[in-house]
Amino acid sequence: MSTATFTETAEQPDITYHPDPISYAERTKRILAKNPPQVLPAGFPNKLESELVWEGKDFKDGEWIYHLTESDVEEVRSAVEQFKSQNLPLGLLSPATFPLPSFSKELQRQARILHSGRGFFVLRGLPEYPGPLENTISYVGVSSHISPTRGVQDPNGAVLAHITDLRSQTNTNAIGAPAYTPDKQVFHTDPGAIISLYVLGEAASGGTSRIASSWKVYNHLASTRPDIINTLSKPWPFDGFGGNPKVYYRPLIHYHNGRLISQYARRKFTGFLEVPRSPDIPPITEEMAEALDALHFTAERFALGLHFRRGDIQFINNLSVFHSRDGYTDDETHKRHLLRIWSRNEELGWDIPDALKGLWEQLYYSGLKPEDQLFPLDPVVRRMVPIPGVEKSFA
Repeated sequence: MSTATFTETAEQPDITYHPDPISYAERTKRILAKNPPQVLPAGFPNKLESELVWEGKDFKDGEWIYHLTESDVEEVRSAVEQFKSQNLPLGLLSPATFPLPSFSKELQRQARILHSGRGFFVLRGLPEYPGPLENTISYVGVSSHISPTRGVQDPNGAVLAHITDLRSQTNTNAIGAPAYTPDKQVFHTDPGAIISLYVLGEAASGGTSRIASSWKVYNHLASTRPDIINTLSKPWPFDGFGGNPKVYYRPLIHYHNGRLISQYARRKFTGFLEVPRSPDIPPITEEMAEALDALHFTAERFALGLHFRRGDIQFINNLSVFHSRDGYTDDETHKRHLLRIWSRNEELGWDIPDALKGLWEQLYYSGLKPEDQLFPLDPVVRRMVPIPGVEKSFA
């Protein structure tokens, strides 16, 4: 794979983690003045046709929500008690050890929606428990019926992460991702195939989760600015943030086996808060900076807001749906707190391009035994350990 050439005269464009519409408009004006060729990359389609192409206004309010029935709730409660009674490691949670005789059929239907339908859904009405262990068992057990292969989120073997404001609990110099702050998150994907978020607590105000079809974003840009699609399809210099290697390269979008696949996080090119982009690696170009803003603002234009409630689980096809979050405010009685799993369904999961296979190996096939998987019950900023060829911090 080709790489960029870095010279002492090259400079990082004036771009920050939080996009600025004025800077975006000015940069677009400068780039269009150069008359870039308006041609799509070879092999990329003029237009994608699929249920995965949607915008927020296409949906009736709440039609993406499945409300658990009384029978579903009882099955979940029974499965939690059955699993606890066996004293098994949490890593052994699976459809076999967390049986849901009838509810599992609905979960299998939702899994198909996730992979070959609109690409997202929300479960509402999961039973709540006073202790973190039971809530974790319930969430992980139910999720195993959607996508049973869990991805490693921390080099120490954690497959579950807490998403909450940790500024008062840790050295802020260690925070390099908005997951641990109340800041607004821009549109991005996490690593891996499926992301699920379980709501343990809601903020006092704000914090709305927003999602957007990357396929809709693609169609809009392909029809208006094919040169941006070209930029997104070329290798980009991802920041290893001091790892080994310091920088690695891959495209932000891939067209593979008839599917558009997106994997990127803006902070890998701009830095975030106390972890700025490394100064001794190749900068992104002006065209890349415009493309990052184009992804965010186009996704924002077509987005759907999912208003979380305590007890909800949101599932997203992370290969075809961008997500973001509004900034939020906690108070003494309301604290936004989510649990997160990165997972994969081996039967329904999409085939991935070669450029992502190293990441998949690290996430899903690292050799970590199920009984060695870790499920932290309390929030913690995940350890930052260099992983050659893969993101230093997965978040």
